[in-house]
Amino acid sequence: MALVLVGAALLSGCSAIPIVGGRSNDAPARPGSASASSAPASRIATNAPTRQCHSALKKADVKFTPLPDRYMDGGCTQLGAVRMASLNLSRFLRGGGELAVANLGPVTCPMAERFAGWAQYGAARAARQILGSDLVRIETMGSYSCRRIAGSLRLSQHAHANAIDVSAFVLADGRRISVKQGWKGSRKEREFLRTVHKSACKRFGTVLGPEFNAAHKDHFHLDMAQNNGYCR
Repeated sequence: MALVLVGAALLSGCSAIPIVGGRSNDAPARPGSASASSAPASRIATNAPTRQCHSALKKADVKFTPLPDRYMDGGCTQLGAVRMASLNLSRFLRGGGELAVANLGPVTCPMAERFAGWAQYGAARAARQILGSDLVRIETMGSYSCRRIAGSLRLSQHAHANAIDVSAFVLADGRRISVKQGWKGSRKEREFLRTVHKSACKRFGTVLGPEFNAAHKDHFHLDMAQNNGYCR
């Protein structure tokens, strides 16, 4: 069991070491900052898989901006990335409106597509069914961060814009359900957070939350790592 837990921690990269010149948190690098790389950004990817992914996001009513491919120092990348602003829920929930995504930096298009599906079919429906109010905002702790996994030379999934850390859910009635407070909160809060956590496990390669370790007590780590799936 110890080896399994260590392996999952290595895959997630939430407890990580920033690359020299990089950033230690999940916020996207500011243009011109040391972590953004000395090399100029390339043009926006136009390969077939990326075009298909952009089309899928549009069909899912996701508001997003395609971003240029970037190769950063230390092997970090943002390839086929987008900046996702919000999702429209009207096609997925009767009477549903706009769902904002806060503090989210660049993410790969496949990660954005998977996240949108989870937000629309998993989180938004669970909020209405369990909490009795519509979900209007998902708060994150960021996505891209150029860093290695603590105790390893391997790059975190965050270093490839292939992971998102979710910290809280805000409802139309004003309630804010945070992972940190709600995981052991009221019965409905606990049910909601465990439902969306379980839903995430069906869509992402790695899902880690408060039950995994203290480093994840305040967020759900979601990534697309191809590791046969790990949910904790």
